[in-house]
Amino acid sequence: MRLSFEQGRVLGAMIEKAMTTPAGYPMSLNGVVVACNQVSNRDPVTEFSEDQVELILRSLADDGIAKMVHRPGDRVVKYREALNEHLETGEQETALVAVLMLRGAQTPGELRQRTNRYVEFVSLPELEEVLSDLGRRGLVRRLDRQPGQKESRHEELLTGTAEAEPPPAGAAMVEESVLEPISASADDGPPPDTPAETEEPAVDLAAELADLKRRFEILLENLGEEIR
Repeated sequence: MRLSFEQGRVLGAMIEKAMTTPAGYPMSLNGVVVACNQVSNRDPVTEFSEDQVELILRSLADDGIAKMVHRPGDRVVKYREALNEHLETGEQETALVAVLMLRGAQTPGELRQRTNRYVEFVSLPELEEVLSDLGRRGLVRRLDRQPGQKESRHEELLTGTAEAEPPPAGAAMVEESVLEPISASADDGPPPDTPAETEEPAVDLAAELADLKRRFEILLENLGEEIR
């Protein structure tokens, strides 16, 4: 199953509310919109419109991943997610997938802290074991630890938003080494990034000296003196 980022945001927001505020669940369309666009616990922050979220919910309902709920006394149609039913995941697995959908790649330590409102993980090794189970099912993957990071991060794979991993060290040097030098003809001039060298105009010292001598003679003539 492959979901869009927008579908993942809607599902993640609904799972969060179902687990953290069950009294307000199922959710109205407006409630889903507010949950998707809230500033806290979201990365990136979105600005989905009501029409956009309604279309997303209908697409999820068509795939059996969301349900429309009609209950006596309700003035509006309400919605609930069905991702855990579709994937047959437990509460811990569903909570981890939801937080990864809402906030992107995270370390096990961050996931434990951010899922404590959803479910309880007794220890970090317990959480890492659940991540391993999700990895074996192709729902989550561990990213390589980057320089300066103490822990590896994990990301969910349902929305297909896998992070682009940085190129291996020295890749830029390899690319530069295979570039062939471009030979320039004498008429081509300097390369575009290299400022053209300017030559100072040649000074005619003899002409300048003659001009100075002439000026000096005029000055002496005006003073009534002769050059000896």
